[in-house]
Amino acid sequence: MEKTTVLGKNRTGIDMSPIDAKEMMALAKITPSSSTGDEQAIAEMRSQYIREAEVIGSIPPPGTLKGMASTAMEKLTGKNPEVFIDKLGCRLAFERAGVRLYDALITKCAASSNGSIVPIERLREFRNEELEHFKLVERAIRSIGADPTAQTPSADVDGMASIGLVQVLTDPRTSVAHCLEAILIAELADNDAWQLLIMLTEKMGMDDMARDFQNALREEDEHLAHIRQWFKQMVMEDAAVVT
Repeated sequence: MEKTTVLGKNRTGIDMSPIDAKEMMALAKITPSSSTGDEQAIAEMRSQYIREAEVIGSIPPPGTLKGMASTAMEKLTGKNPEVFIDKLGCRLAFERAGVRLYDALITKCAASSNGSIVPIERLREFRNEELEHFKLVERAIRSIGADPTAQTPSADVDGMASIGLVQVLTDPRTSVAHCLEAILIAELADNDAWQLLIMLTEKMGMDDMARDFQNALREEDEHLAHIRQWFKQMVMEDAAVVT
């Protein structure tokens, strides 16, 4: 297997120029600070923004009579269906992103001489299962009268949090191991999110939906186990510590 972590002309560390490093540190001691105080000032500014900020988004009202009736019924029983809809919307967005992440990983492995450790056909299976999970959540949202095209607050936050993962997968310079680590981060988050969604679904009394989600979680467990193993194997072989 071709090594992807190699010695090279990395000049980012201070030890690459010890003479300049001493001069820089000496100047730092006598140069006035660009600002007075410590991190407290920025903390106070952030706190002010937090106090003045509105919520990041909202759940749209149901667009169908069925949805309005269902929402009203849950309100009468003391439940908050908007939280459930928010997490459904979040899962929908994440599964859609998962399809794109696996598409990028498949391309990376196919183009890399270092990707043979990862079976591409297996990745395609995982990618297709992510797509089926997306369709599953879409049907679930429609079944309760909500709109699957709405961007819920949690979906918005998760989208922002996953931008870095997309950048890792689509950067032509990253290795297969880098990309597996990014997918591993996504699968770990996805696994916990499915467990929480199943718990919410059961509390809302939607047993059939919860069973469907349990099947999806079992497939996600399989994704996680394989991605974790491939990543570990690739790193250990790259380090030449595997016999």
